[in-house]
Amino acid sequence: MQELRFHHVGIPTSETLPEEDYNQALKLHATGYFDSPYAIEWMNFDDDNNLPDIIKQVPHVAFVVDDIEAALEGKQIVLPPESPAEGVTVAFILDGRNLIELMQFDRPEQEVWPHPCKFKL
Repeated sequence: MQELRFHHVGIPTSETLPEEDYNQALKLHATGYFDSPYAIEWMNFDDDNNLPDIIKQVPHVAFVVDDIEAALEGKQIVLPPESPAEGVTVAFILDGRNLIELMQFDRPEQEVWPHPCKFKL
């Protein structure tokens, strides 16, 4: 069994989020992850976002894994592996009622998404 390393908590919201946090390619706003050391991300999805409804409605916990394909073996897959940004692959699974995001970075995360204040008070 491989190690799971906590990454963030994702919380869907209908609240209006800052325009500077909009990602047109993903059709969503995502904010908060870089703003505090607590790794909490708030998400608001466009009406035409094609992600599964459970991802748009249920909070999730994200973990980094070394081998996403191995981590998915035998799991109930909600969203198969895809790359939302260069250098990272993500997938979502359902474990009981828990929505889990698995992430694999192809290079150090600081190179993919620099975040100077994560986990630092």
